[in-house]
Amino acid sequence: MRRLRLILVLLAALLPLQAWAQDDPETPALLVADQVFVENEERLVATGNVEALYDGTRLNATRIVYDRATDTMVIDGPIRITQPNGDILIATSATLNPELQDGLLRGARIVMDQQLQLAAVEARRQGRYTQLSRVAVTSCQVCGQNAVPLWQIRATRVVHDQEERQLYFDGAQFRVLDVPIFYMPRLRLPDPTLTRAQGVLIPSIRSNTLLGFGIKVPYFIPIGDHQDITLTPYLSPKTRTLETRYRRAFRGGDLEINAALSSDSLRPDELRGYITADGDFALRNAYRLTFNLWAVTDDSYLNDYSYSGRDRLTSTLSVTRATRDNLMRADLVHYQSLRASEDNDTQPTIIANIDNERRFVLSRMGGEVRLGAELHGHYRYSSINIDSADKDTDVDGRDVVRLNAEASWRNRWTLAGGIRAGVTTHLWLDRYTTRQDATSVADVSRATTGVAVELRWPFLRQGARGGRTLLEPVLQFGWVNGDRPGNPNDESTRVEFDEANLLSLSRFPAADRREHGATLAAGLRWTHQAPSGWQAAVTIARIWRDKADPDFTRSSGLQGETSDWLIAGGFSNASGLSLTARGLLDDKARFSKAEARAGWTNAKVDLGASYALLVTDPAENRPKAQSEWTFDGSYRMSRHWTTSAEWRYDLADRRVDRAGLGLQYRNECVQVDATVSRRFASSTNLEPSTDFGLTVALKGFSTGGSAKEYRRTCSN
Repeated sequence: MRRLRLILVLLAALLPLQAWAQDDPETPALLVADQVFVENEERLVATGNVEALYDGTRLNATRIVYDRATDTMVIDGPIRITQPNGDILIATSATLNPELQDGLLRGARIVMDQQLQLAAVEARRQGRYTQLSRVAVTSCQVCGQNAVPLWQIRATRVVHDQEERQLYFDGAQFRVLDVPIFYMPRLRLPDPTLTRAQGVLIPSIRSNTLLGFGIKVPYFIPIGDHQDITLTPYLSPKTRTLETRYRRAFRGGDLEINAALSSDSLRPDELRGYITADGDFALRNAYRLTFNLWAVTDDSYLNDYSYSGRDRLTSTLSVTRATRDNLMRADLVHYQSLRASEDNDTQPTIIANIDNERRFVLSRMGGEVRLGAELHGHYRYSSINIDSADKDTDVDGRDVVRLNAEASWRNRWTLAGGIRAGVTTHLWLDRYTTRQDATSVADVSRATTGVAVELRWPFLRQGARGGRTLLEPVLQFGWVNGDRPGNPNDESTRVEFDEANLLSLSRFPAADRREHGATLAAGLRWTHQAPSGWQAAVTIARIWRDKADPDFTRSSGLQGETSDWLIAGGFSNASGLSLTARGLLDDKARFSKAEARAGWTNAKVDLGASYALLVTDPAENRPKAQSEWTFDGSYRMSRHWTTSAEWRYDLADRRVDRAGLGLQYRNECVQVDATVSRRFASSTNLEPSTDFGLTVALKGFSTGGSAKEYRRTCSN
């Protein structure tokens, strides 16, 4: 039989299907079929591989009969209708209007956003609503005639509101492997295309040795397009908790507030809770405002409810402005210690800091001039002017204000043989005011000068295959005049010696201390980049000084006239392996401080392990060494199964500090997360606890998230 392909552009003068384009004459209807003929000038019949297209909607069928008198189309299937938003309707037969929108579909199945499937005996469409009768809803792929989905929702009726993008269920029955689990007379769920809908989010089950077996049921409430709030009741035999999250997007920034309020049996006479607020805002003239605020009712609340593992809460409010030649920053910080061994009254609790730095490039003289100033102050709640507990050298109520100004000039040159030379000169003007301290001078002023001369000699080799190797010896001579004044050391009690401050004239972290005298810093840096993608780097350095500085502690690596050896290195390759290590090694080949991190990341594995070591140091209130291993990672065992683990081991105390395991199953219609974790608390104000968690998310609805990447195809 010879196939006749007809393409008809529907014009009023040619075909009675002009109704297809009456609303929008510029949108033509298109019909393609094997055969098309007209009966009695009233009925248009198209048969064989029929395809109709109107206003972005495409229809495929076996036969279409258009009746001009009733202005309807009778369609024989199998029928497939593809809508402009991507939804697919499949039916055995249908009666529709010429716009392919309203009408009745029998044996209907709707596929939304290539995820959610709704199978019904019939579907009736009218405007924005589609009503389905005797419906089965699932996002699981079903292969075979007798196969059943992993889960489905059976309902006597489902109404889909296309404008609001909501699904309304009557007589809903949730089934797992076709076994009824529970029944709900009314149910509303967002369709897959809606990203922000009011309603219940994914519940989670939690079992905790401190709080018992409980459930969390989040409820999401959008407030316009720019803000929302999520309320999460947490109920168990031992607690009644309400968690809250508020988010708002402004034109120039974002705000998020998280809080919780609890009444539990752990502290039956108290109302417990916490609140934290985070914000980031762009202000006028390139200024930026950021803040991170914390508050908690008691020291153990965050640990008991697993909200955070912090043992010190830092609340910050910052205003910054950074341009090409200027940096301004103002900070206000509040500390709250949750450690049983620390008293918030004797700790520096409120800290204020304002600093500004400007850079000027000198075209005639060469180099650049930098001018900076910093105003700093910190306050303790205590008013005692001595160390009443006699635990350390800190005075209980010491308050400090300091003003530091700095002017420097620096320049660099390239000498014969490729040697890079640099000179830096400094002038510091300092003023220190100390109150409520019987052991130190109340007011101190000083002027200090310093100079540094730096030499670098880089050797670069380019391999025949593209590899590059750099070997660079570095030498710096520095000198700072004067002696240390009598102001107390209240900020620079912890000193880090690393690659970043190797060539600094002062390695103290704050300006209440400066190094004095002559120093010589020498180092050797080696880096290599291989054409195969791996790269490595090693740095070895040491510092010599004319006299020892008593404010450098043992673990700083800078005690004495000769420092410990600074050894640092790193390695990474194209397969996702990365290694970094840093340590301070003394002349007896013993590490006073060391840290290392290893990671391996690819499509199946995301692993990380770290090691840290700190030796005993009474000056840093550390009577015994601290050493620990940590491990965290995940492994994708198959396309659907992923396992994860975390582990933290205290080598000094020889005990496990934290351990956890997780298992996730995910396919095209469900995601199941099961976790178990154990915290072995050592502090006297914390108790060990074990947590079990279970979360089941149904994919296909917007509350469960998308799982398109897990879609399967059925094999014959």
